[in-house]
Amino acid sequence: MPFSAPAPSHLAFVPFVSVQNMMALVHTIGIDTFLRELGEYLEADFKRWSEFDKTPRVAAHSAEGVIELMPTSDSSLYGFKYVNGHPKNMKEGLQTVTAFGMLADVASGYPVLLSEMTLLTALRTAATSAMAAKYLAPANAKTMAIIGNGAQSEFQAMAFREIVGIQALRLYDLDRAASEKCARNLSGQGFDITICKTSEEAVEGADIITTVTADKQCATILSDNMVGAGIHINAVGGDCPGKTELQRDILLRSTIFAEYPPQTRIEGEIQQLPEDHPVTELWQVINGEAKGRASDSQITLFDSVGFAIEDFSALRYVRDKLEATGLYEKLDMVADPDDPRDLFGMLQRSKGTDTP
Repeated sequence: MPFSAPAPSHLAFVPFVSVQNMMALVHTIGIDTFLRELGEYLEADFKRWSEFDKTPRVAAHSAEGVIELMPTSDSSLYGFKYVNGHPKNMKEGLQTVTAFGMLADVASGYPVLLSEMTLLTALRTAATSAMAAKYLAPANAKTMAIIGNGAQSEFQAMAFREIVGIQALRLYDLDRAASEKCARNLSGQGFDITICKTSEEAVEGADIITTVTADKQCATILSDNMVGAGIHINAVGGDCPGKTELQRDILLRSTIFAEYPPQTRIEGEIQQLPEDHPVTELWQVINGEAKGRASDSQITLFDSVGFAIEDFSALRYVRDKLEATGLYEKLDMVADPDDPRDLFGMLQRSKGTDTP
């Protein structure tokens, strides 16, 4: 008699968060709440840093950019992100960074979430920067310079307002249109915004300096004479070998904090320094095992390159929000026959014909 393929089990369907649903999720939660709660998830995972598998991301470099895989896991969940960085894309009308990611159940290996991460990476990068600044920035910091006003700049501003209390922004970009775009997008958000003509002008009066440029080269976005005592530098743009933003002398005057030094020494600002130059891991500061800002005159530098645990935290946060919001689709991703030994039989029965 004819057989039909069995209906997929519930394990075959994986929640998928599309770009449209990610945007809806942010609006449903509210971007301020989203960034604050995401920062709390990040902080919670940094506090249990030792529980995670850690490895530098796997990178495939080309003349045009880089494509990377970023994996990590704890005892219950495995996560990874696919991400690229192609600075030349902007001139071609394409995103510089695109990404997607997945969570899987460690016990079975079955995927439990698939999500866009182009938007989510922008949100987690900003939330991580602001979380770090809670521990490293001057007390009562109110003014931030943002040098590089591309796709990440508004997210940084919103996260620093929500988590740190930043009220004034000083914007600079080589392309003034980018600064005007950033100011326009942030109008009505309560910021006091100044578009500056030079990077030197942008850092005047700033408590925090965020550098977030895209060019894949060793650049001098900040020179040593631009950085005074007591500043916190949030260096975001340097994120691969041969790509930095700060003059080396600034590093020698700063107390440097990093996510995962084995990766940061390859990709971050500290690729300019000897391998034994002292660096403090951010998780140690959050856990109270190391000092963050120790004096009003100290220059602190968060050498941020992005690490897989941050993506894990972001995916975990999104997954926890799905049941209440319903903002996901179900993808039939996993072949899950009723008899796990009979995958071929499942394929044959799917034709709806007699089987021998």
